Amino acid sequence: MADDVRVLLVEDDRETAGMLSALLTDEGYVVEVAHDGQRGLHLGLGRGHQLLVVDRGLPGIDGVDLVGRLRRAGVTARVLLLTAFGEAADRVLGLDSGADDYLVKPFDVGELLARMRALLRRDLDQAEALPLGEAAIDLRRREVLLPRGGPVPLSGREFDLLRTLAAAPRTVFPRARLRASVFADTTADSIVDTYVYYLRRKLGRGVIRTVHGLGYRIGSV
Repeated sequence: MADDVRVLLVEDDRETAGMLSALLTDEGYVVEVAHDGQRGLHLGLGRGHQLLVVDRGLPGIDGVDLVGRLRRAGVTARVLLLTAFGEAADRVLGLDSGADDYLVKPFDVGELLARMRALLRRDLDQAEALPLGEAAIDLRRREVLLPRGGPVPLSGREFDLLRTLAAAPRTVFPRARLRASVFADTTADSIVDTYVYYLRRKLGRGVIRTVHGLGYRIGSV
């Protein structure tokens, strides 16, 4: 999911910003960093980010004010607000400013990444279709719309596997990662191969590419 996702990180503590920037870059995000609210406002207004990670305690323009200004300017990117304040009233203030989620410092980096993925999934869930070569995945009807031949219905597992691959078209997914994401109720990575076979049988061999020694990536119909 992180493939090509643009993230704006607004954090005044340079050590923390450097650590988080390196972490997110390793996860595949395209990261820009601002160290104060004014710079964060400038970048947030003009760079087309999908996700903003904003510290509340910023110099110049604090995080809550920054988020409010961006929302009033029409910025619709998901916002995760980081704060040292954990009281309910502080969380309410942050969310009312336009933030989508709120994470209290100190936090576990695994939780940070999970919350980011959850915010990005909301946009995916609200979309109507994902491109698949000349075809498209209808996310509401859970079927593939072929340029010729009409819609192809998918089972729940087929749909989840295909959507996972199509949401990150440049990413090669190891079998173990796909199994953990889509087939969490089993420990056998071979189930991924089985459902890849089912999808290829329905949509053609090119729909999923095998990257030998690494795993699978999306192809085209």
